[in-house]
Amino acid sequence: MNTIVKALVLSLSLIVVKANAQDFQGIATYKSKRKLEIKLDSTQVNSEMHQQMMEMLKKQFEKTYNLSFNKEESIYKEEESLAPPQPAGGMQIVIANTGGADILYKNTKEQSYTNQNDVFGKIFLIKDKLEKVDWKLESETKNIGEYACFKATTTREREKRVGGISINKEKDLNAEEEKKAPEMETITITAWYTPQIPVSTGPGNYHGLPGLILEVNDGSETVICSKIVINPQDEVDITEPKKGKVVTQVEFDEIMEKKMKEMKERYNSERKDGHEIEIKIGG
Repeated sequence: MNTIVKALVLSLSLIVVKANAQDFQGIATYKSKRKLEIKLDSTQVNSEMHQQMMEMLKKQFEKTYNLSFNKEESIYKEEESLAPPQPAGGMQIVIANTGGADILYKNTKEQSYTNQNDVFGKIFLIKDKLEKVDWKLESETKNIGEYACFKATTTREREKRVGGISINKEKDLNAEEEKKAPEMETITITAWYTPQIPVSTGPGNYHGLPGLILEVNDGSETVICSKIVINPQDEVDITEPKKGKVVTQVEFDEIMEKKMKEMKERYNSERKDGHEIEIKIGG
């Protein structure tokens, strides 16, 4: 069955590509939602504060992105929005987004990407190769808007988290615990793509399918396309960002880890009361 599905998808993709041999551009709008299953110790966080925190996190993770694309290149950017307020009651929430990007440029022909990220006032350009994704083409189909979509799945290893959060009261973190290697887990990523738009890209770092990815879910976050404009009247600007210190992805991850540790230590040295909640998200 999978062989038949693959042949059907590839045949449909070739037909669509031939029918759209001319260059084209488009803009796809995506909205993200994250499933939150967070339980906090009632002796540390009262019900009112817990509710405030959950409302803040809900707004933090409900974002809108625009993907500007052509046959080979794309730019993925978040729409500007106001930062949600911190909950009252002396609680500080630190969100470490290790998989985020201010401007993400992808070139599927060259299999490369450039991620421009502003970290604590310093701009970095993370330049590296796109990771090859071993997608499994499934037999399921569904419509997203006016587009017929096919299902694809893949698996990925990532650090295991319990609700994605840890709570520290003053300096109660055991040094030995910090040194332990993180426990890993295997997650399944489900994508829905349409060969009607013959580009091998999608939201975030997702790519590698014979059609634009309109929806993707990693078990905790869902990103879904809400609007597509093909060949808009105004030309779409797809320019690789150039400003910033050039680093590889590994180098940037090491810089982020060091910066977050420094920020936590500085915060702990300055505060002697209240709580800190650290939420780690991303790859």
